[in-house]
Amino acid sequence: MIGGWPFVIAAYALAVGGTLGLVGWALMAMRRAEARAERLRDR
Repeated sequence: MIGGWPFVIAAYALAVGGTLGLVGWALMAMRRAEARAERLRDR
């Protein structure tokens, strides 16, 4: 009997991967917004 460990490991991998993806997306969105604000200020 294999047990539930492969599912636990997969769940942790998905959670960590999803968290890292969300953080990366948020950082890129923040940089785009900062660049847009900088362009507006320089007008």
